[in-house]
Amino acid sequence: MTAEFFANWCAERNIDEIECLVPDMAGTPRGKILPVKKFLKGVGNSSMRVPEDIFILTVTGKYSWQDSPVSDASGDVYLVPDPDTLKTVPWHANPTAQVICNARYLDDKPVDIAPRYVLKRVLQLYADQGWKPVVAPELEFYLVKKNIDADYPLEPPVGTSGRAEKVGQAYGIDAANDFDPIVEDIYDYCEAADLDVDTISHESGPAQLEINFNHGDPLDLADQVFLFKRIVRQAALRHDVYATFMAKPHQDEPGSAMHLHQSVLDIKTGRNLFRGKGTKPSRQFLAHVGGLQRYMAAATAFCAPNVNSYRRLVPNADAPTNTHWGIDNRTAPLRMPQSDPDNIRIENRVPGADANPYLCIAASLACGYLGMMEKLKPTAPIEGSAYRYAHSLPINLDDAMNKLNYSRSLKQVMGSRFVEAFMAVKEEEQVQYRKVISSWEREFLLLNV
Repeated sequence: MTAEFFANWCAERNIDEIECLVPDMAGTPRGKILPVKKFLKGVGNSSMRVPEDIFILTVTGKYSWQDSPVSDASGDVYLVPDPDTLKTVPWHANPTAQVICNARYLDDKPVDIAPRYVLKRVLQLYADQGWKPVVAPELEFYLVKKNIDADYPLEPPVGTSGRAEKVGQAYGIDAANDFDPIVEDIYDYCEAADLDVDTISHESGPAQLEINFNHGDPLDLADQVFLFKRIVRQAALRHDVYATFMAKPHQDEPGSAMHLHQSVLDIKTGRNLFRGKGTKPSRQFLAHVGGLQRYMAAATAFCAPNVNSYRRLVPNADAPTNTHWGIDNRTAPLRMPQSDPDNIRIENRVPGADANPYLCIAASLACGYLGMMEKLKPTAPIEGSAYRYAHSLPINLDDAMNKLNYSRSLKQVMGSRFVEAFMAVKEEEQVQYRKVISSWEREFLLLNV
């Protein structure tokens, strides 16, 4: 599609400005905001430039040049708007559009450390085998009172009842309706931005909600999750409330996950490769699960990418701690939901809501791909609680990074240069985190040691 397509689309909607977005390592939107005329002049050429090092920014906004393949002397890359992602920005007063961009070097090669490219890379590996993955994310988040001072714990907001929830009300209809004004804005914003969201329900924590996305193409779903997070934050702010996708925002409440349902189709026939004989799963399904079991510990850094992520991955907290699988067993990290044979799939329950959707989906599919290519066999499905088994997932970000570093196969699938850049970002974040003196340390060490 050419500049003519963008020009006509913007003219039909009287668009004044366009936000050109690119997700960084954390999934934070970076890029430029341009008047439409200037944007149109940049379509089809390399004039819309940003520094390559935006992809080595930490979540704190600092650069991670040390031990990174990108140095402070690195040059520019340019943004290529993806017309399939062109949407309105529903919360702006002036007509504004947003478009997700691919990043390219000035020699037109794709930027291999850009998260959106990493997902494309994994999808191409599937396509080379004649396979097409299908995913469906389920994303949880909390609504909280505005928290201006980070030293204070987060609190649930006051709903339409005039009271704040003190405990969670899982699947509570009235509890969900207490935040109906925010939810209505979320749905309205999603409709205006053409996001294909399904249902919203109340989760187990106070003011914790979950949104389900309809199954579809992994890149499209990653784009939707990326934009949906913006929408939820803006809808909440309109009501003077924060929305957070932190994995564990409350000390004694359940964390927020991004459960990922995944299956694989045959490109030529559209047949679900996970369907076996009768109602049983196929060998490809079992190999896919075997890959998730073997490589998920190494891939956890992409599914639980922050120091806070590991506060969620603890026993008896509606979160996984190992890599067992089970049939319709929600304590199992890898769950095969009950379904008709054509819809057999595996649900990866390891990812947190704080994960970059591009990297999380890429990593989860990469594990399954390796299993299918290596014809791995999973363990037998468990019965009963998965918490009876040993904690085999990483216990913190350092542990996760070590496991990733020693997984040559996963690094090759994700891209060695990308993994090097990702690890440099995470190490810099760890350096910054270790400097912080916590309230726990002040509480128990100040006068007792």
